Amino acid sequence: MTMRFLFLISLAMPLISFAEPVSPAPSPSPEATGASQSSQAVTPSKSVENSVVKVFSTLRAPDPAKPWSKQSPSDISGSGVVIAGKRILTNAHVILYASEVQIQANQAGDKISVHVEAVAPGIDLAVLKLDDEKFFDSHPPLRFRKNLPDAKDAVMVYGYPTGGTSLSITKGIISRIEFTGYNMSTHGLRIQIDAAINPGNSGGPAVVNDEMIGLAFSHLHGAQNIGYIIPTEEVDLFLRDVADGHYDGKPAMYDDVQTLENPALRSFLHLPSSVQGILVHRPFSTDASYLLKEWDLITKIGDTPVDDQGMIKVSDNLRLRFAYLIQKLAKQNKVPLTLFRDGKERKIEFPLLFHRPLVIPDLEGSYPSYFVYGPMVFADATNEFLGSAARDRQASGMIGMLTFLGSPLITRVGDKPAFEGERLVIVTSPFFPHKLAKGYGNPAWQVVKTVNGHEIKNLAHLVEVLRDLKDEFVTFEFNARTTGETIVFPRAEMVAATNEILTDNGIRSQGSPDILKIWETKP
Repeated sequence: MTMRFLFLISLAMPLISFAEPVSPAPSPSPEATGASQSSQAVTPSKSVENSVVKVFSTLRAPDPAKPWSKQSPSDISGSGVVIAGKRILTNAHVILYASEVQIQANQAGDKISVHVEAVAPGIDLAVLKLDDEKFFDSHPPLRFRKNLPDAKDAVMVYGYPTGGTSLSITKGIISRIEFTGYNMSTHGLRIQIDAAINPGNSGGPAVVNDEMIGLAFSHLHGAQNIGYIIPTEEVDLFLRDVADGHYDGKPAMYDDVQTLENPALRSFLHLPSSVQGILVHRPFSTDASYLLKEWDLITKIGDTPVDDQGMIKVSDNLRLRFAYLIQKLAKQNKVPLTLFRDGKERKIEFPLLFHRPLVIPDLEGSYPSYFVYGPMVFADATNEFLGSAARDRQASGMIGMLTFLGSPLITRVGDKPAFEGERLVIVTSPFFPHKLAKGYGNPAWQVVKTVNGHEIKNLAHLVEVLRDLKDEFVTFEFNARTTGETIVFPRAEMVAATNEILTDNGIRSQGSPDILKIWETKP
């Protein structure tokens, strides 16, 4: 089988919900949670309680379908914990796109303004700093546990979930530890626990014997008492990364791999019975100089053997995916691998990447670039744009239609760029009302293929092409397997109508600053 990704649900909590009242969840019984006697023996710690804070954020998230604007401000709350260095640790999704962030200590009446010092959306971690550090005189940091906990260890989760305003403490046990995908680009350790985790718990510490073993960040939607925490090992990697003031990302390899469990596959490859490992199914690069080739067998990472499921033995009771050792063994952006190729063993120093190149990337906390041209709005496609459609009932039917049409928005999810800088340029929304659009269908969600015969590489290139055109007409062709139409406009009228359209629709700027700079530059 090939390795796949698991996507999780963020748990930032709306301060005020106008949907329906939420009742406090009853405390789970030992029978319902599977908690052991040891989990019932743990007791809350005043020292831990003193290190936990409530985090308040006012967010202005982007509106992918209307990239010239932001969504209405929303107030959310989460949790955080005091850590060494006079800092507050929380989840990235609690503070991402925040215009204001405040914290409140347990049993305190005042809120204190903080600023975001570092954020890693991929691994869902963020560090907050206070301008006045006197707060930390009475709120000491919580001690990190240096090693991974064991399954069935008793655990307590501290935070401020929905259902009340005071500090909540839930008990449970550690169910499993695994190395898995946080999103399309980022993999890491994740601990599953059966202690209740609810919206608002995000960023709160999970504690074993008064030591923090991780940070609550998600739960499994539709399941009871299956929650996830980010282990302190991942937190340490993040904190070391941002020590220089910049987050580089996690070292990783992005080659597609395949398990070697099927006996026919072993026979096909003429592998000795004593050889085990994980197969390279599709190398990340087909360049002749690339160190991994199709059908290479990775037998060791460092000195640790890899089995036929792609797992390595970490301890007597723990096996993890071999990629876990990349973040442990990486030095100077390389990791030692042992390969079995053409009947011979060879050792290589494999170069790592800190970011997965994607033709449909994540915004990662930034706002989308855009450009208005006549009655049309263009932007680079992002995962947030696709995600907004999946959550929008009115747009959900469009996903099925795009799939039927073979749109690159669907067929190229997870693909790396075919060339440097490649992005999919989309029309983000229907035509603005204007006579220029008379007779044409709704162009929203279409991927621009060409403009006057020029193959479009990305949004910046689209704007360069439009800027430099001298033709009487401007012609847009879209990338779809079937149907669709070619849209033709008189070029001079499109340029002349743009300011009027911007004014009529209350749009302050024809494009984002980076794109306007290109538009206003002489050819």
